[in-house]
Amino acid sequence: MTKTYGYVRVSTKQQNEARQMDEMLAQGIELKNIYIDKESGKDFQRKAYQRLIYRKMKRGDVLVVKSIDRLGRNYQEILNEWKVITKEKGYYVKILDMPLLDTAKDKDLIGTVIADIVLQLLSFIAENERNTIRQRQAEGIQAAMKRGVRFGRPKLPYPEEFELIVEKWENKELSTKEAMRLTNFKYSTFYKKVALYKETKNYHNEKPTS
Repeated sequence: MTKTYGYVRVSTKQQNEARQMDEMLAQGIELKNIYIDKESGKDFQRKAYQRLIYRKMKRGDVLVVKSIDRLGRNYQEILNEWKVITKEKGYYVKILDMPLLDTAKDKDLIGTVIADIVLQLLSFIAENERNTIRQRQAEGIQAAMKRGVRFGRPKLPYPEEFELIVEKWENKELSTKEAMRLTNFKYSTFYKKVALYKETKNYHNEKPTS
């Protein structure tokens, strides 16, 4: 006997799943057949989803989801998972916010093809949006750098008398612990600053005079 299951996802435990639950109940889905994840949609390794898709549902059952982004966030992964669900597992999928993504309504070949085309189109649009955002970010960073904006954590300045402290440390007149205390650097930072200082000093010493 064919059964209908609902899948609900919110990204964090603090978010409320009530609106999605109301949609599932309005579809006539029994409460016991609604599976909820409170996790990010970055991939499909979610406990409730895995239990529903790979242990509970049978071939011919219907999976109802409020919107495509509740199924997942990565469209390439959604495409791959869609193939697993509809073709390998033989489930029907109904996306409430997108009637064209309803393989349960149109169970013939045309309905399946239409759903696949819509999903491919969504994937294409999403990928273009991501590329556009990345391009705008890169252009913004480049423009900001031209204006003199510097990104990343600011470099720690050399403390006063750093050269003298390093000289005494190298001559073993100061222990590493004492040198770190005087420079107020942590262990790794101290060694990085010493290496950078030496590199800069050597560069200036070796640089030919005009």
